[in-house]
Amino acid sequence: MVVKIRNGFNEELALHGYKLILLVFLVVGQWCSAQNKPNIVFILADDAGYADFGFQGSKDFKTPYLDEFAKESVRCTQAYVSAAVCGPSRAGFLTGKYQQRFGFEENNVPGYMSTSGVTGDDMGLPLDQRTIANELKQRGYTTAIFGKWHMGNADRFHPTNRGFDDFYGFRGGARSFMPYDETNKIDKNENRLEQGFGNYLEHKGYLTDVLADRTNQFIAQNKDRPFFIYLSFNAVHTPMQATNEDLDQFPNLTGKRKQLAAMTLAMDRACGKVYDQLKKLDLLDNTIIVFTNDNGGPSDANASLNKPLSGTKANHLEGGIRVPFLISWKGVLQGNTTYGNPISLLDMYPTFSIIAGVEAANLKGLDGVDILPFLKKNKSGRPHETLYWKKENRAAIRELDWKLIRYPDRPAELYDVSKDNAEKYDLALQYPNRVRAMYKKLFQWELGLERPKWQLQRKFEGKAAERMDAYSAPKIRMNKD
Repeated sequence: MVVKIRNGFNEELALHGYKLILLVFLVVGQWCSAQNKPNIVFILADDAGYADFGFQGSKDFKTPYLDEFAKESVRCTQAYVSAAVCGPSRAGFLTGKYQQRFGFEENNVPGYMSTSGVTGDDMGLPLDQRTIANELKQRGYTTAIFGKWHMGNADRFHPTNRGFDDFYGFRGGARSFMPYDETNKIDKNENRLEQGFGNYLEHKGYLTDVLADRTNQFIAQNKDRPFFIYLSFNAVHTPMQATNEDLDQFPNLTGKRKQLAAMTLAMDRACGKVYDQLKKLDLLDNTIIVFTNDNGGPSDANASLNKPLSGTKANHLEGGIRVPFLISWKGVLQGNTTYGNPISLLDMYPTFSIIAGVEAANLKGLDGVDILPFLKKNKSGRPHETLYWKKENRAAIRELDWKLIRYPDRPAELYDVSKDNAEKYDLALQYPNRVRAMYKKLFQWELGLERPKWQLQRKFEGKAAERMDAYSAPKIRMNKD
């Protein structure tokens, strides 16, 4: 029997067939494209000292895994954060913008005094700000954060509401490295360990190790699709807690310095676990790995060293804002090399986005830049000619190699950080016209910022000044010739 099909029906059937074939090709093409996208692993230490790693010259501390990783990486010798304290620095990284643009000035959340009507746990990374996790998730990445969040305690600020598919960590800014129990009472609700959204369950063992183990589980589960991992250690932030096994590795150290060395060793081991997992699963050739720190070490709180830099966490001397930085991408970046021009953690958003396939022209309103062309030496010049920092009355501007610091309790200071990274020789009297011009440029930048949405008590400003003076090189004020 022959079935005659009318031309109209035949044409309609053919059209549906073409659409089906096109859909199949589209899906397959997207799948293939997703497979070719490199994985991104961003590892952030917390309150580490600039000098407290072997690859940074430490002789006291043991960081064997990171030292080996440094041999495969580009080490950026002038890497900066956008804030000298934890929360705002992370807000800058997550958004690719100076966090002052949306009122998240250099004050952690929850703040003390609100200027926008929000209080307590309702203070957080504003919901109108897009994160790098939002960007990468839209590009087909599975996204996860392990560890410290510190972007707001309320549910609407939760990582799973800000672009992250998976979360294992805590919402606050610092917590015990040991499990909370009857002998180790929890101090704040935001420091409870959380898996996903609202599932609170304390860990077993030492938290730094646990975060690496959970990261490795995620890698194994997602090895066949592109992933973005934000491994956000609370190490080596206080409280100063380490295992006896790690403490025993430093018989020649005492006190906080011994505790810090042991905590750093545990973090180094955790980084090694993640690296080994990527290697075991044959993912290294298609994975970008970054290791860095969120701000300078608070030398008084955890005995960290920022030498040869002056200053510490919470101030705008180099020791508060310049951080160790390693980046590796096998086959793309040349290992065991250094890059000497200033970069910023603000640059991670556009760099990761472009790697994921976003057109540069579609990245609007960012302060960071794509640093890969500079690291590959395909592009000359500097990623940034000017960088800014601000906390209320205090602020700083770096223009090329000149750096101006503005204080509330003393005259502004001027340094040539290419020759004086200890910021010992104040050149303000020698170059009054430069001071005036940079002061005005800094003020013009400030005119485009939002008012801080929350602030800390003023007494903390005084403590920041005391810490700065205690850990700064003796100043030599250079007069005119």
